[in-house]
Amino acid sequence: MSTPDLVAIVEDDREIRELAHALFTREGFEAVACENAAALDALMATRRPALIVMDVMMPGEDGLSVCRRLAANGGPPVILVTARGEDIDRIIGLEVGADDYLPKPFNPRELVARARAVLRRASRPAGDIVERTPASAAEIYRFEGWRLDAASRAFIDPTGQHVELSAGEYDLLTAFVQHPQRVLSRDFLMDWTKGREATAFDRSVDVMMSRLRRKLGDDPAAPRFIRTVRNGGYLFAVPVARG
Repeated sequence: MSTPDLVAIVEDDREIRELAHALFTREGFEAVACENAAALDALMATRRPALIVMDVMMPGEDGLSVCRRLAANGGPPVILVTARGEDIDRIIGLEVGADDYLPKPFNPRELVARARAVLRRASRPAGDIVERTPASAAEIYRFEGWRLDAASRAFIDPTGQHVELSAGEYDLLTAFVQHPQRVLSRDFLMDWTKGREATAFDRSVDVMMSRLRRKLGDDPAAPRFIRTVRNGGYLFAVPVARG
């Protein structure tokens, strides 16, 4: 019998925290309620959640700061939840490393659906809209001194340093290294990274693209790796070797 995924709920409002805890427990997850960032850190000192659902506006360290810190250290995927639902707030949340963003008040069923979608993307299951090329557990992709190990998800720069990738960034980079020197449409990349959860107005691919370019050290004015093709999509411009 499989062990249920552990979901950490970080929310300073006790009523919302308890409701979310009850919701995830009822849906078959193991849930732990944390009232602030310090409580989350205490939990992560002993256990690693499969997913963190976190409020943005919290006393002490806020959700954006926590998300940025977790992303920099290869932390678990994060869904940010906030009463601020403006597009700019969502984009900032994704910029600092969140995997999804949901405004309050939210539909409980939508929150659970988004949680399951993020967990599916993090584990890279089969069955997305886009047919993916299966990667061997020992598959290694190499380009211009960089190395991506499909087994461990380790991404190594030309100096030998590990570069942390969020689940979405990893999916995006995998799409490129499996289809090098080919123009990939934005719709293709949305389906690849988000599957059936993608929507026509989803900006997360654009945000992940920006983050991935920064991690590759791409000059926005003259990108070396990921080039924008007008009215076409994106092109991973360098050759990729496997093995």
